[in-house]
Amino acid sequence: MTAPVLTVENLSIDYLVEPVVHAVRDVSFSLRRGEVLGLAGESGCGKSTLAYGIVRLLKPPAAVTSGRAVFHSREGFDIDWNELGAEDLRAVRWDKISMVFQGAMNSLNPVLSIRAQLEDVFTTHRPEMSRRERRERCAQLLERVGVDAGRLRAYPHELSGGMRQRVMIAMAMALEPQVMIMDEPTTALDVVVQREILGEITRLREELGFAVIFITHDLPLLLEISDRIAVMREGEIVELSDALHLYTEPRHAYTRQLLASFPNLTGERGSFVRGSAL
Repeated sequence: MTAPVLTVENLSIDYLVEPVVHAVRDVSFSLRRGEVLGLAGESGCGKSTLAYGIVRLLKPPAAVTSGRAVFHSREGFDIDWNELGAEDLRAVRWDKISMVFQGAMNSLNPVLSIRAQLEDVFTTHRPEMSRRERRERCAQLLERVGVDAGRLRAYPHELSGGMRQRVMIAMAMALEPQVMIMDEPTTALDVVVQREILGEITRLREELGFAVIFITHDLPLLLEISDRIAVMREGEIVELSDALHLYTEPRHAYTRQLLASFPNLTGERGSFVRGSAL
């Protein structure tokens, strides 16, 4: 079995309001090197909160109340993210684990060019790079995600939604992290662009060897692209299995409900009456 690159142990996250909201409850799982781990569940089940808790990007009133996330470096040392100070955390975030945020298409700075925003990653984390090296690397990154390097001069509003999403993926992989967390990376994209983005993610993962936590409510999509899938409900992981077994032999009732909620494309056609399908 492939060694883990990330281990999450008994992680709990609360929203410290009145009354307290227990958003993530005692979650444990491991992410293997090079695998795609899908995280599925309905809106509000705690998927995004879990992702933010792993990389310590939670904002008050959210807080990790117990548990930890441990990164296992390829070089043979472990990093407990809960024990990192602010400077150490800033140094390893995006370098070891990066994240593509939900709504990432709107995360780019509208007044800076794509080149300036990509170069900022290297200026911050690779200060030893020369300006020429940074520019060459930025061009390579865009081309790697299927965007012409000439778009480096463009501003976010001059790009399509699919291109902006590709830029965000390029930014997340700029420092060649060993783990990428993708929170609904294809939301708000049409199905053709969505398919293209998924193809790019799969190709890049095979080429560079990083592991992916792919978060979405779209279980059929995860069945197609994931090695394993974790099903989350009300802050808990209720089932974790490889994709094929989860589809053919779901153990938890909620997993069966999710699978049954999608239409059967090969069943009998029904008739449509105003306001309802029969």
